[in-house]
Amino acid sequence: MVTFLPLMLVLAQAQAPPVDLLVKGGTVVTVDAQMRVLAGGSVAVRDGKIAAVIAAGEALPAARETIDASGHLVIPGLVNTHGHVPMIVMRGIAEDLALMEWLNGVVFPAEAKTVDPELVYWGTLLAGIEMARSGTTTFSDMYYFEEEIARATEKLGLRGVLGQTIIGFPAPDHKTTDEALAATERFLQRYKDHPLVIASVAPHALYTTPLEVIVKARELARRYRAPFQIHAHESPEEDVAVRAKYGTTTLTVLEGAGVLGPGMLVHHAITVTASDIALMKRYAIGVTHNPESNMKGGSGLAPVPELLAAGIAVGLGTDGAASNNNLDQFETMDFAGKAHKLVRHDPTAMPARALVRMATIDGARALGLDDRIGSIEVGKQADLALIDLRVPELTPIYDVYAHLVYAVRGAHVRTVLVGGRVVVRDRTVTTVDAAEVMARCTAIQGRILKALGR
Repeated sequence: MVTFLPLMLVLAQAQAPPVDLLVKGGTVVTVDAQMRVLAGGSVAVRDGKIAAVIAAGEALPAARETIDASGHLVIPGLVNTHGHVPMIVMRGIAEDLALMEWLNGVVFPAEAKTVDPELVYWGTLLAGIEMARSGTTTFSDMYYFEEEIARATEKLGLRGVLGQTIIGFPAPDHKTTDEALAATERFLQRYKDHPLVIASVAPHALYTTPLEVIVKARELARRYRAPFQIHAHESPEEDVAVRAKYGTTTLTVLEGAGVLGPGMLVHHAITVTASDIALMKRYAIGVTHNPESNMKGGSGLAPVPELLAAGIAVGLGTDGAASNNNLDQFETMDFAGKAHKLVRHDPTAMPARALVRMATIDGARALGLDDRIGSIEVGKQADLALIDLRVPELTPIYDVYAHLVYAVRGAHVRTVLVGGRVVVRDRTVTTVDAAEVMARCTAIQGRILKALGR
């Protein structure tokens, strides 16, 4: 019996069915609880999920397809926790303006004249190409005609937490908040249990949307157990306006109305007080940090070190490309780290490991998806990005996490998988025709310019 059982084990292993895909021989950056980095490691994929994370020297399973990851970092797909993805067609439309002037003077009027299902669909495809090619596999969105964003997200093969905007004035898709709430409910019903689209509820902000409407939106999210996202504490101007109307801060107002609670994501959180941070901790609220758009608009920086110290889940977001001008989460990590070091005069603020976690597992936790994505662990979705280190600007490498934050850029991503499906191969998106998408968006730009009289 001593020799028989090992023989049977060997036979069983030999007869085991092959995995669907093996990503072989890279430096695997797991972002697990131990933040392990496995040089010469491999990742096995079966049925779209990670079946094994294999250290160098361990036996490799047979595979139907193998991707050679030698000379590459293999990282979890990045998570972009905030954006308005179709707004990429308005990239550069208005620059060097404060937030409220940018919104009320340019963006809202332009949207009223031009946003329609065509713009939203093709704009989402363009943004999705940029995100995929720079390693983002999951994004959160808040915009109009959200069903078109969902359709484009499916076509791209990306993962999206998508929220139909509910706002307190006539919008391009729905003229009243009642219409928007009804459309949101239909959207929640249509995409329940979808493999790629997670439908969410997205009232724009307290400064644009009546409180009673936000309360109804929150009730809807709770009824469907859907993520709830809202802009809050976005700028000093917002803080002044909310305090003038309600006598206190945005989060305090929302707590009094019964809005705060788990499953809620606050975008920006720049002007939060110590009391607001305590509320976030008490109600298990996630936060999106959007350093580039916030810096560009002169709005300030969220107190991220204090949020992290309180145990709050903080993800990184690009915001829309109309306010940031790119969707590269590697650049977002870099800006976030350096900005906080600068304003605090403290080079130890925001260490690289924390920034990588914010772009991956902590972003997933802020979205309520950390049981599915955000790290390379058995049972999670095989959302992976492969970064080519065999280029001068990434040679040599000493610290993997510092490299990811301060040296790597989206253009170094070569291959991207979502649920085990290759959506970027050798920097080419495999799911859509990029040339057609760019042509369509260029035509839409002409329509926008005409509408604005330019």
